[in-house]
Amino acid sequence: MPELPFRPPLPWIQVADGAPCFVTDTGDAWTPIGQNDAITWPEFAGLFRRRDPATADRYLAMLAAHGVTVLRLMLEYCHGENRYLERPAGRMVPHMVRLWDDLFAACERHGLRILLTPFDTFWTWLRWSKHPYNSANGGPCPCRSQLLTSRETRKAIKHRLEFASERWGGSGALFAWDLWNEIHSAHAEDCATHFTEFIADLGGSLREKEIRIHGRSHPQTVSIFGPHIESDLCITEAIFRHPQLDFASSHFYETGTIDHPRDTVAPAISTGRLTRVALAETTPMRPFLDSEHGPIHTYKDHHRTLPEPFDDEYFRHMQWAHFASGGVGGGMRWPNRKPHSLTAGMRRAQLALSRFLPLIEWPCFRRRNLNEELIVQSNGIATFGCGDAEQAVVWLLRSDRIGASGLVEQGTADGVRLGIPGLLENVFRVSVFDTRCGELRADFLVQHTGGGVLHVDVPPFKADIALAVRAVVASWDD
Repeated sequence: MPELPFRPPLPWIQVADGAPCFVTDTGDAWTPIGQNDAITWPEFAGLFRRRDPATADRYLAMLAAHGVTVLRLMLEYCHGENRYLERPAGRMVPHMVRLWDDLFAACERHGLRILLTPFDTFWTWLRWSKHPYNSANGGPCPCRSQLLTSRETRKAIKHRLEFASERWGGSGALFAWDLWNEIHSAHAEDCATHFTEFIADLGGSLREKEIRIHGRSHPQTVSIFGPHIESDLCITEAIFRHPQLDFASSHFYETGTIDHPRDTVAPAISTGRLTRVALAETTPMRPFLDSEHGPIHTYKDHHRTLPEPFDDEYFRHMQWAHFASGGVGGGMRWPNRKPHSLTAGMRRAQLALSRFLPLIEWPCFRRRNLNEELIVQSNGIATFGCGDAEQAVVWLLRSDRIGASGLVEQGTADGVRLGIPGLLENVFRVSVFDTRCGELRADFLVQHTGGGVLHVDVPPFKADIALAVRAVVASWDD
């Protein structure tokens, strides 16, 4: 493979002090833009036994060139018998350890990071009879319903995480730990009250280990299948407000709108609403990230891959709805395509989002969701936004021109007047951004003379438009 220019070690990522975002340990803003990947999918399959590492290297180079900063990965993806990290339980498989050695080294070279979760819980559950942790196979767990409650299993999970931390935790390519993928009461003897203790024990043990080895620790989260939250009130406390966790994450798979979309607008509106609800439940100034979403019902149950033009727009709309509503980044798609790869259009959407990021001073952006507070004196426009006293991000989406294909038709919205509440009296720079091509459309100043609402005359746009609003003279510039 071609030699890359020398790159110093990647700085670690941490939660910003006083703002719901991430920064590097050198103080630079860092935003998670990426998707779910797997070591068995086409781009990484060649890492197994080093059969074709060049394909993986080219893939990572392409991601970096499209503004991608992070991949969400599972340490094992066990829908077959040859990708277990441990076999038997407690003994790491040498060629799988080497695969991860190679993957972390490649991410370091390309400046990419990994959100790492220790188990593929979906396939572990479905293929429990084969899994090395099953006591029938010599493992520590007598039943899959005791994955979170069995003390011997807990020891094995800690051993896996501690091994991973010793082996790869010194690298800045490790963004954060997703301690458990889609935690579910079925993993805890049908009792979600076990979640709080499990997170405290597992996360506390890992953090102590990292500080002892590395002198610091990586951020921690625990993901949840979004629709499961409503089944038990104690889940909300564990996922969004647990003192052990550094950021909150959920998986947006709302029935009908997101998991089986009929148009590209309803998923965006649902994403905005779900993000607002999540932020209201999350500890103040703690980042929130939708770390998995996609048309899972369409793909898995209806055995259908969405047409590419539809899927590209569905992806872009969900990305901007999540981002503008106050989530960190654009959310992380589970491809649910055949093969499991994002399209070129989705990569362009990720690149466009990365180009928008410099328009906002993220470490100083103490934003709150404004989806329902924004004022638009025009019918048929869905509003998504977040802001504080000195900055705001707004995304406007036409909701009145959905064609027979489910795509938004390219009419022109003219004369749209936008009201943004919460900004202090000041002069504001308004940057108008085309989310399709990833370029600025306009840049102008607006005087806010008080009265509680900044009024902005939005230039004409066809289907959607994003705005970055920033005080010209701001307290964080002093």
